[in-house]
Amino acid sequence: MTESPYRERILEHYQNPRNHGRLESPDQIGEADNPICGDRVHLELRMDETGKVVEAAFEADGCVICLASSSILTEYIQGLGTAELVNLTEQDVLHLIGVELGRARTRCALVAWQALENALQAQS
Repeated sequence: MTESPYRERILEHYQNPRNHGRLESPDQIGEADNPICGDRVHLELRMDETGKVVEAAFEADGCVICLASSSILTEYIQGLGTAELVNLTEQDVLHLIGVELGRARTRCALVAWQALENALQAQS
């Protein structure tokens, strides 16, 4: 795998994050942080009556990897149903990012996924 296009993609999502902000009427909210580096993500979801994500938004205070992965994840999950969301794994998220990360940066990349997990648990 050539990492250059993936690195460019991360920088693009960092500089121009998709779905950044808050939703007017979220159905689910999740938050997570990485206490080691201080990254924090607030994630909001609006679901339709069938349980599919209609809209996702996030606010993040963190590094390039944290913000880019939040943007990438919120793009990816739109249109997914609850069953697909609960089956989303850490490896799936890391695959979406597409860049080999060290242990510390892997934690940064997974903060948005942890916020998603927390939002789904709050729904239960």
